[in-house]
Amino acid sequence: MVEPVHPSAAADEPERPNSDVNPESSETRRRKKRPKKQRPFWIELPILIVIALVLAFVFQQFFARVYTIPSGSMETTLHGCDGCYGDKVLVDKFTKNFTDFTPGDVVVFKGPEPWLQNEAPTQRSSNSFIRFFQNVGSVFGLAPPDERDFVKRIIATGGQTVQCCDAQNRVLVDGKPLNEPYIHWEDPNDQHQASFDPVKVPDGEVWVMGDNRNNSMDSRYQGGGGVNGAVPVNDIIGKARIIVLPPSRWGGVSDTNPQTTGAEALGAPGWQQGLPVAFGAVAAWPTLAASRRVGRPVRRRKR
Repeated sequence: MVEPVHPSAAADEPERPNSDVNPESSETRRRKKRPKKQRPFWIELPILIVIALVLAFVFQQFFARVYTIPSGSMETTLHGCDGCYGDKVLVDKFTKNFTDFTPGDVVVFKGPEPWLQNEAPTQRSSNSFIRFFQNVGSVFGLAPPDERDFVKRIIATGGQTVQCCDAQNRVLVDGKPLNEPYIHWEDPNDQHQASFDPVKVPDGEVWVMGDNRNNSMDSRYQGGGGVNGAVPVNDIIGKARIIVLPPSRWGGVSDTNPQTTGAEALGAPGWQQGLPVAFGAVAAWPTLAASRRVGRPVRRRKR
């Protein structure tokens, strides 16, 4: 005879685990908690290289680019000569979107059409395979660009009239003599500048000259001189800010405004000298953030 179960008996018995509710064992849970296997370094390396090239491309296209000074037309501000190791300067391409170019700025620009009549383009290999990699390398700054760029100092801007010279051998802008402490004379005994007739610089263009005043093919001569020697502002790539190589030449590029004198000449470069630092801080932040993201997989793999 089976005795009936007391209604309170079930409550007195201990609870038993229900396999239907929790089918996973502790071993299964431990396996799920294990971190995912990291990708091999030989897979991560090409990704890092691609990211680095993309960052370099973006930086050079929109922020700054390093250019080599090929000639001595800007001595002694910028050093360059045939067959030697010329200065490498960082050219700011970013701030031109927010500020105007002014007299005294040392700028790198694409040669206008009148300037290119007697200029030969950068030579590329006759081998199509090598030429392809040269073209790709020039985009990322790994090879010389296939372009004809120049570096000079702005002397006058659109609407101003420039001519040379007064009785004291000084260039005149709107009839006023310039203060040009940066001029370099190759022959200290010959500090005479070639004269030229007054030229009114067209609007939207600038008049440029080399600091090595008697050894520079600039607005005075290019395109036959006159208005043909002026450079459209749209052709300016950017302003030379810092000499980055060689180490013995490290320093900022002078941008003394030759059209000002006295206190104005001393005060103007002050805030301009701070622009490279401000630019570097702004440009460094996104690069640092990106580098941290790129570096995380590598650091996790080393742990």
